Amino acid sequence: MKQLIDLKTWNRATHFEFFSKFEEPFFGITTPVDCTIAYQKSKALQVPFFVYYLHKTLVAVNKIENFRLRIEGENVVLYDEIDASATIMREDKTFGFSFMKFHEELNKFNALAQIEIQRIQNTPGIFTREYPENIIHFSAVPWINFTGLTHSRSYSAPDSCPKISFGKLMDDNGKKTMALSVTAHHGLLDGYHMGLFVEELKNLLNS
Repeated sequence: MKQLIDLKTWNRATHFEFFSKFEEPFFGITTPVDCTIAYQKSKALQVPFFVYYLHKTLVAVNKIENFRLRIEGENVVLYDEIDASATIMREDKTFGFSFMKFHEELNKFNALAQIEIQRIQNTPGIFTREYPENIIHFSAVPWINFTGLTHSRSYSAPDSCPKISFGKLMDDNGKKTMALSVTAHHGLLDGYHMGLFVEELKNLLNS
């Protein structure tokens, strides 16, 4: 479900108009996040760590309204719920774009995610299905402790989905951290909303 934003009364209407004229309207941040407790909990619950922090990411995304905004044609819409399209690697080191339906309960989300991971690993190609607009683009780069990240983008293709990536899991005397990269359309959100999301995600990973 989604609702149409009234651009005549929306307090971000001028921001949306301004940044939508840019060839590159996306902006991004990179920051480390503490994953010590999250890693321990994922092991205790026997949930793959990747699935665990993806689930926490989706919980945080769905709590921040601006991360649920999407541009559709000349309109802005607010979705009730956001799912994920995560990159999944296969044995031959290619990857496919998945679709993982969000569920508030971790175990139910994990069950759905495992089915989708198996589907991608047994399906060739990069695009393996239709993808809705109410998603985030999600990826992991577990080989690199990056301090910055860019994304391949076609400027002629309409795109307003936030892109969230995690880096290599680092261990410093028992403290585990990962680099987090968040990229989003500036017409829909600002650094303030990025801050809300990062703070919410950090709280979830440490709870």
